[in-house]
Amino acid sequence: MKFFPLITLLCLPLIFSPLLHAEKDAPRPNIVLIMSDDMGYSDPGCYGGEIDTPHLDKLAANGLRYTSFYNTGRCCPTRASLLTGLYAHQAGIGQMTDDFGQPGYRGDLSHNAVTLAEALKPAGYRTYMTGKWHVTTQLKPDGDKANWPRQRGFDRFYGTITGAGNFYDPWTLTRENEAITPENDPVYKPERYHYTEAISDNAVMFANEHAQKHAAEPFLMYVAYTAAHWPLHAFPEDIAKYKGRYDAGYAAIREARFKRMRDMGLIPNEWELSPSPQRWEDLPEEKRAWELRCMETYAAMVHAMDRGIGRLVAALEASGQLDNTLILYLQDNGGCAESMGRYQRKNTLEGIVPMKKDELQTKMIPARSREGLPVLTGPKVMPGPSETYIAYGQGWANVSNTPFRLYKANNHEGGISTPLIAHWPKGIKAHGEFRNRPGHLIDIMPTVVELAGANYPGGEILPMEGASLAASFTKDENPNRTILWEHYDSRAIRLGKWKLVGLPKKPWELYDIEADRAEMHDLSKQNPETTKELADLWEKEAHRTLIYPKPQRRR
Repeated sequence: MKFFPLITLLCLPLIFSPLLHAEKDAPRPNIVLIMSDDMGYSDPGCYGGEIDTPHLDKLAANGLRYTSFYNTGRCCPTRASLLTGLYAHQAGIGQMTDDFGQPGYRGDLSHNAVTLAEALKPAGYRTYMTGKWHVTTQLKPDGDKANWPRQRGFDRFYGTITGAGNFYDPWTLTRENEAITPENDPVYKPERYHYTEAISDNAVMFANEHAQKHAAEPFLMYVAYTAAHWPLHAFPEDIAKYKGRYDAGYAAIREARFKRMRDMGLIPNEWELSPSPQRWEDLPEEKRAWELRCMETYAAMVHAMDRGIGRLVAALEASGQLDNTLILYLQDNGGCAESMGRYQRKNTLEGIVPMKKDELQTKMIPARSREGLPVLTGPKVMPGPSETYIAYGQGWANVSNTPFRLYKANNHEGGISTPLIAHWPKGIKAHGEFRNRPGHLIDIMPTVVELAGANYPGGEILPMEGASLAASFTKDENPNRTILWEHYDSRAIRLGKWKLVGLPKKPWELYDIEADRAEMHDLSKQNPETTKELADLWEKEAHRTLIYPKPQRRR
C-alpha cells in the first residue's frame, strides 16, 4: 500500500480568524464547559450506558454527539490542554502537578499560554468556575497563588485547587482565593454536604447572579466535576437506585452496552469488542457483593452529577439564557483501573475525634472523616459513606470503556476517548445527530475564541494547536489532521484513519481506527512504511510540542 507523504500534513500549528464561521453581527453565545472525571466512553446513557443520565441524554437529543473526540488520558494534562488550547506539555503539565525541571514537565500552568478565561475577558465575557482546578504545584492557602483560577482569568471561583479527595470534606476547598471547609463557608450552607452537589449548586448560583447583575454581558462558565473519580462516595438513596442493576456481572453489562451502542448507530457493526481482563464467575461469592456495591456507588455518583447538570440547565432556561448558551460536555480520561483503596490498610486509630469547624482538610486520603471516624478501605468495607476510601477497579473500568482497550493513563482508545455533547439552541439546528470528525481538547480554545469574537494574543503566547469545531455544528467534517499524545512514555499519534500507539518500553502498534477502533489487529508488521513514517512524525512533533526534553526522574 502506498502511504501519502506525512511530513507535509499539518505539522505546524494553525492560526484562526476569530470570526471564520460566525457572522459578525450574530449574538455571541454564553459558553458552559462541563467536564466529568474518570468516566469511560460508554458510561452516559446517550453513549450506550445503563446509568440514568436523563439530562445529558436530553442535551444530546437536542444537540450533537461527537463520536471521535479525544482527551489526554489523565486528569491534570487534560485540564491544562482544555484550558489553554495547547498540548499538555506546551502548557507545562506533561505529567502531574510536580516540577520535574524540564519545560514540558513543570507541573504548573505555563505563562506562555492563556486560559480560556484570559482569552475571553478582553472580549467582554464574565468568567466563572466551579470544581477541580488541578493545574498547579502551589496548593498552600498562604502560598503563591499566581496559577490559581482567580489569577488566571476567572472572575469567580468555588472548588478545589488539587485533584482527588474526600467528597464530604474536599482537600484544598477554596472560595475565590480563600481556603474554607464545608462547615465554615460563608456562602454555601446545605443541610448535608457532598462535593458533587456543591459544584452544581455553586454553578447555579453563579448563573443566577449573572442573570441578575450582568445580563447584558456574555459569560464563560467552566464546571469541572470530580465525579466519578475515586473515592466512591454517594448518598445512600442514590446508591439504592442502582441496587441489582449490575448483578449480571462484568461481561453481561459490557455486552449489553456494546449492543446498545451498535443499535443507536454510535459504532459500526464491524467493530469488535475488546477482551475483558476479568471473569465475573471467577470471583468468590463474598467478593461479588462488594464489587456490585462498588459499581452501584459509581453509578450513583454519575447520576448525582447528571442531576446537578439538570439544575444548571433549568436555571439557565428560567433566566432566559439557555437558547444562546453553548453547552459542551466531555470527560477528562477513560475509566480508571487503579486499585486505590481496594486493599485493606492497617488501622490503628481508636475512638471518634471530630474535626473543628475551621480546621482545614490537609490530606487527599484523610485518616479520619470530618465526623472523626477512621477512614477504612478494602473488600470488607462497603463504599459510599465519608469514612470509606475505595475505587471501583479494573473490571468495572473495562465496562466503562466499552468497547475499547486499556484505561486512564494509557493512550490506547480506552484511555483517551471521550464523549462530546454540544447543545446550543440558537446555533445548532441539528438534533440528535452524530459528528464523526476526529477532534481533541485543543479544539475547544479555537472554537470558543471564534464564537466569542475574541482576539487570541500573540507575542510570547504560544499559538493555538487545534481546529475550531464551529463548522461541524452545521455539517460533519473529516479534517485530515495530526493529533498527538504522550504521558509517562505511553505515546500515540493519529493521522487520518491511522493510529500509531505504544506502551512504555514496548514496540509501536499500528491500527486502522476507522475499521478497528477497539485496536484488536496490529498492522505494524504488514505496513512497515506507514509505521516508520508515523513514528518519525511523532518524534518530530514531540520535539516541537515540548515532549522533549524528558525529565530524568519520574514520580
